[in-house]
Amino acid sequence: MSALDAIRRHHAELTAIRQDLHAHPELGMQEHRTAAIVAEKLESWGIEVHRGVGGTGVVGVLRSGRGNRAIGLRADMDALPMEELNEVPYRSTVPGKMHACGHDGHTTMLLGAAKYLAETRNFDGIVHFIFQPGEEGCGGALAMLEDGLFERFPCDQIFGMHNRPGMAVGEYAIRPGPTAAGGAFFDVHVAGRGAHGARPEVSIDPVLAACHITAALQSIVSRNINPREAAVISVTKVVGGEAYNVIPETATISGTARFFSREVAQQIEEGLQRVAAGVAAGFGATARLDWRLIFAPTVNDAEATEAIAAAALELVGEAQVARDKPPGMGSEDFSFMMEKVPGAYIHVGNGEGAMPHNPRYQFNDAAIPYGAALYARVVERGLKREG
Repeated sequence: MSALDAIRRHHAELTAIRQDLHAHPELGMQEHRTAAIVAEKLESWGIEVHRGVGGTGVVGVLRSGRGNRAIGLRADMDALPMEELNEVPYRSTVPGKMHACGHDGHTTMLLGAAKYLAETRNFDGIVHFIFQPGEEGCGGALAMLEDGLFERFPCDQIFGMHNRPGMAVGEYAIRPGPTAAGGAFFDVHVAGRGAHGARPEVSIDPVLAACHITAALQSIVSRNINPREAAVISVTKVVGGEAYNVIPETATISGTARFFSREVAQQIEEGLQRVAAGVAAGFGATARLDWRLIFAPTVNDAEATEAIAAAALELVGEAQVARDKPPGMGSEDFSFMMEKVPGAYIHVGNGEGAMPHNPRYQFNDAAIPYGAALYARVVERGLKREG
């Protein structure tokens, strides 16, 4: 029996787990109930469990045979601060919180793989099931790494996945090299001199300076970044003052930057500082940059990419596996783990429906066996039992 068929036998059980997680969403680094359910399920299947890794993270360890090679499989657990608009029996029961990115499904798919591998143990080596908190910009991957994730649970390769609406259930998409952008948040604090709105000549207007800085920042991508490199700078907020008739002392420009390499990230950071300070000085104001790297670029290792693509091809056939998925400008903090251990990040079809981070997004339970079986097969192939 194939891994896909074997996991389908547990589809009803796994669907019930997923819908329960969906009904009880928890925000990043607050996944106490979710982590407890994950730990209890793993323990019930005879898997060694380590709780509280990086806060609310859970790591399950499963050994089979005498091999020392280890593969890590990772899923994220957190929800988003959004009100759900779906009318389903398992709708979120927590006001203002929703699993709008499918992390409830990712957690369930990894649980499905764990259950199958614990039953069959058709591998020779070690599997680390990594259930990560706080993926949505909360620093969960870094928290696990700082807690000694790979020192305590060393891995030779690591794999992750994400559901993809608009791609049919049973299809997969991946590419070697950059696959998701790194992301940073920034604030430019502009300081001037306040005055009455009727007396601009005695002011140094930080709002005017901020508006010119906002326009000038777009020159960084168009004139400082190599045209062959993809990069985005988006100013998403300009705040200054509270009254109609007062020129304020300060204004703040906030936004996000996206990039596919650490080198381009550094160029953007340096450009933001240079342009903001220079333009502000032209108005007699000053500018200070606060830059925060939230996500590293997600870069698929070639060997690991081939390993998981081959496992996917075995499950569904070549026509259902796209190996040239264009990189996206969205970000994923699994990237920090992949900077430490060679790995690959693959997309799994979720069928038609709303995109992630939409209040009408829905994870498709039909995708559960395809994610779980792919995790299982990449282990069985990578830690192949001789004979």
